[in-house]
Amino acid sequence: MPIEDRDDAYLITHALAKDTLSRLRDVETEQVSFRKGLVKLGRICGYEIIDGRMETEYVEIETPLEQTMGERVKGLDNVVIINVLRAATPFVEGLLKAFPRARQGVISASRDEEAGREEDGSFPISVDYVKLPEITEEDTVIIADPMLATGSTMCTVLEHVIENSPEPENLIVLSAVSAPEGLLRVGEEHDEADLLTVSIDDRLDDDGFIVPGLGDAGDRAFRTT
Repeated sequence: MPIEDRDDAYLITHALAKDTLSRLRDVETEQVSFRKGLVKLGRICGYEIIDGRMETEYVEIETPLEQTMGERVKGLDNVVIINVLRAATPFVEGLLKAFPRARQGVISASRDEEAGREEDGSFPISVDYVKLPEITEEDTVIIADPMLATGSTMCTVLEHVIENSPEPENLIVLSAVSAPEGLLRVGEEHDEADLLTVSIDDRLDDDGFIVPGLGDAGDRAFRTT
């Protein structure tokens, strides 16, 4: 199965997803290739969400020769993609290739690394900008962030997304790599969300970074180091 249930999360096991992630992890992968890799991975994840989470319906089609029955994906006009700035920008670009008619939201949220981790392992989170479309009960909402580390940022983002909104048909947290600690925190605080990732990595280091991880996805994609 391309999507496997791993108790704390759902794992995308598509061969191209694993291949692309391996190239993203490589320290020798330079900026342009890294950014393009995130776009490619987002597109693959989008197709897997369509295949594993969305229903199809039979429709009557008239070909140049005769009438026949075909299948179309239901709900493609009811997709909301939330971009967690900034690392998710190329990741979302790929998702939009799978969901070109999606409504988009943006949340600029980041952890205060200078403040350090709190006793429960989380970081204080600052939110600088929020712009979300209306969310309805028919929607599939995908919150995209390539890295799910401590889960502090994602829990804060989820609070903004679900605030004053009805429960959507699907609420998906999508990441490229996730730490077990972050999956556990988000799962405990927001069990209404399905956690979908390409890899569940080993652990967090003392600074709260995913190991083996892929480095700082934002810095590598935008060449800010």
